[in-house]
Formats: sequence, C-alpha cells, structure tokens
Amino acid sequence: MNNAEHLANIMVTAFIDAVGQGMDIIPVVADSTSTAKIAPFIEKFPDRIVNVGIAEQTLVGTAAGLALAGKIAVTCNAAPFLIARANEQVKVDVCYNNTNVKLFGLNAGASYGPLASTHHAIDDISVVRGFGNIQIFAPSSPLECRQIIDYALAHVGPVYIRLDGKALPELHDESYRFRPGAIDLLRDGNDIALVAMGSTVHEAVDAASRLADQGIATRVINVPSIRPLDREALSESLRGIHRVISVEEHNVNGGVGSIVAEVLAEYGHGATLKRLGIADGDYAIAADRKAMRAWHGIDAAGIVQQALNMMNNA
Repeated sequence: MNNAEHLANIMVTAFIDAVGQGMDIIPVVADSTSTAKIAPFIEKFPDRIVNVGIAEQTLVGTAAGLALAGKIAVTCNAAPFLIARANEQVKVDVCYNNTNVKLFGLNAGASYGPLASTHHAIDDISVVRGFGNIQIFAPSSPLECRQIIDYALAHVGPVYIRLDGKALPELHDESYRFRPGAIDLLRDGNDIALVAMGSTVHEAVDAASRLADQGIATRVINVPSIRPLDREALSESLRGIHRVISVEEHNVNGGVGSIVAEVLAEYGHGATLKRLGIADGDYAIAADRKAMRAWHGIDAAGIVQQALNMMNNA
C-alpha cells in the first residue's frame, strides 16, 4: 500500500467525476490554480470555474452566493489563507446562513514548511470547531480522501475538509468504507493508544510498528471525522487503556488532542493523556516537514520516545 497520491489531485478528480454524474459543481479559487491542481478541471469545464483573485473574503462570499443560487460551491485554496483571512465570511456567509459550500483547506498544517507561520495552518481545526454547524474532516489516505469528498459533495450543508500538501501513501485496503462520525481503528493493542488525524496518522502507524518491536502493543486510532464524531465509539475504543497519546500537526489546543481530552473527561476514563502537536503558545518552526516534525516531537521517533516515557513511568 505505497502508491502515494496528492490529495488535491484526488479532489480534482472527484470534482470532474461529479460533474460527469450531473452534479452542478462550481469551484471557486483565489488565484490559486496551481495550489489547487485544478488545471484538469478547467480544461474539461472552463465555464465552471470562478477565479476571484487574491481575495479570500470575496472567495467565500462568492461561494456562498453561488450556493444560494442552487450550485454546489467548492472553494479550493490554501488552508492558512482560507481560514485566517476569511474567518468572518466562513462564520456568517457559510455557517450561520447554512449555505451549501464545501471549503477545501489545501496544504494544511505546516505543509509549506520553510515559508513559516504566515503559511502554516496549525489552528484551522480549532477555529472551525467554534462554528456550530459545519462538518469537519481530515483524511489520512487517498481512499479515505476520495470517500470523504464524495460524501461532502452529496451532503447538503457546510463542510470543511483539511487536506495535507504532501503525497500520502495508502493506509486502507479496498474494503474500507468511510462513515461520517466513525473512528477508524488501524492497529489494536492494550498497552498504549495513539489517536491521530490527517497525515500524522502515518507517523502513529510507524511508531506503533517500532513499539511492537519492543514488545509494546499499541492501539492506533484514526479520527478522520472531527464533526460529526461518534464520541461514544471513541470512548469505547479507549476503554481499559491507561496511557493515551494524541498526535497532530496542529496546535495542541482545539484539535484532536482536545477532542480526546474531552472524551476522556466526559466518559470518566482514568487514562493519562499526552498531547503531541504544536505546543501551547508556540508556532511551528520554519523548516522542511521532516525537521519540523522532529523538532516538535510529532514524528514517529518522537511518538516512540513519549510512549516509552509513559510506559517507564507507569
């Protein structure tokens, strides 16, 4: 399962297929056709693209207007600019008015690496979670990504999909079926649990394999559906495990670490939780992804070290 694919390419293919099936999709971009890898769609459907220029607030407002006119509006641009610059429009035009807009946050997390904090989206999940009625997804593999997009295009209502900027290898076999709200158990074990979202799921799987070599049985839980989320299912998947680590390329506040903390508290678990991500009050360093993840302890080696620390301090 190592046929890595860029999730933006999967997004564009899904759009093309949906139009072929009769769906009235209009992509809206903000002078970001290369980021969105949207060229194949433009070639096939040149009259179905709206480019508003570098104007993210206009991007989201335009998408909301198209949705009110009966279109399936999809925005395709970089996550840091989509969520930060158009925050009010996402809140009011899309969420409060419950318009049928699908927001695709491309190159999320620290995908832009050396371009530093202006180009890092390490707070997008926490921001969007604050808006009450928008569904939020973070795919971790090509198959999961395609199934999430197909669901989102058919769903009526606001959706935010967080897409990583690197090519991701496949984690799932062809039998995998994404379901909104469901968690995805990738590895089972009772010594420690790793809970991750998006591309850091791959780091968690790698860490679990390394821990297995040391005789530590690790449960790996992928959370592709941030909202809706079956919290009872997540609670059950953590029951009986006393050490839990959350992993995300996101600030530790408001993302998957916060979700896990909420579930552990709400369901009365006595587990010890360590949240791995960008530390409270910090920013992701300006570096390539490998160095950045190592620095912040969210690569496989950092996860293994944290797991060993927890096991040794039990």
